[in-house]
Amino acid sequence: MKHFDLSLYLVLDPELCAGIGMVETARLAVAGGATMVQLRDKRAGTTAMVETGRALKQALDGTGALLIVNDDVEAAIAIGADGLHIGQEDMNALTARGMIGPEMILGLSVETEALAAAVDPSLVDYTGVGPVFATPTKANHKQPIGFDGLARLVIASPVPSVAIGGLKAEHVAEVFAAGAKGLAVVSAICGTPDPEAATRRIAAEVRKARA
Repeated sequence: MKHFDLSLYLVLDPELCAGIGMVETARLAVAGGATMVQLRDKRAGTTAMVETGRALKQALDGTGALLIVNDDVEAAIAIGADGLHIGQEDMNALTARGMIGPEMILGLSVETEALAAAVDPSLVDYTGVGPVFATPTKANHKQPIGFDGLARLVIASPVPSVAIGGLKAEHVAEVFAAGAKGLAVVSAICGTPDPEAATRRIAAEVRKARA
């Protein structure tokens, strides 16, 4: 049985993190209570992803926070990441699972109830559900689903779900009320003046919502 905590899932954005860098942003966020960190950089090649990922893995060592790599399966394997996250357009879950093996966590983005219901729990460990709101950090994202849509997709998904899309500290209660196991955040932490303090605020709301 794989153990992972989706409650406060940081998705790194290289542009928003440019001031202090993705590794330092992740380190501060984990100190503030982030439970998982996803390395997402659509413009970087595999070599650059591996370099950043190894630095992240070193920074997170001993913290208990898990490192997930977005989309780049070769990088995820080379880094020795805890998991891989794929979108519907990246590759299918069966191919991804065959490449990463049985131990690595596999996350899959779903935007509709049909996609959520079609998830194979023997391959996929969690779903990324959204976007809840429109967000500038992801171009060409699908139609926002709101909290009602989130609740429907969470019910449809046979595996735990993490909500994503424009989420901030003030949305935590509604995310958990919809049945999601956590929220994935980008701009609520990346690029803020104090990523650790920003994460602490969200983590405090998570504790309240889970109490």
